[in-house]
Amino acid sequence: MSVSDKVRSPCVSVCALDENDVCIGCHRTGDEILRWTQMTNDERREVLRLVAKREEKVAL
Repeated sequence: MSVSDKVRSPCVSVCALDENDVCIGCHRTGDEILRWTQMTNDERREVLRLVAKREEKVAL
């Protein structure tokens, strides 16, 4: 698998975890951030699905 085939990180270089251990920049948990490089593309897609839900909550 080439680098271009991998699901890209949602990191936006605004790195700070809130009181719920969720990054205020990319909306991943601390654990998701730490494990990102070892995840499969399917696992990464699932994280991105969860990130989208977390972003929706913040927007409300």
